[in-house]
Amino acid sequence: MLVLSRKEEQSIMIGDNVEIKILSIKGDTVKIGISAPPDLKIYRKEVFEEIQKANIKAVASSKNLKDIILGKIKESKKEDNK
Repeated sequence: MLVLSRKEEQSIMIGDNVEIKILSIKGDTVKIGISAPPDLKIYRKEVFEEIQKANIKAVASSKNLKDIILGKIKESKKEDNK
């Protein structure tokens, strides 16, 4: 992990097109500004983790749904062959 010290109005660059700027420091709160291309998704970590959990749950649900659908198709074929 890279650790940097910055003061208000100072920035760091990530790659060629992402700038993170320290806007203000008050007590234990630091406000940052992020300038990045609009197609780059930027989330707070806790929001990102919730999105990941929801995605995993959706994939699991879709697999269950797929198994249910395939099971019904197999049952239907068995009945058709009788």
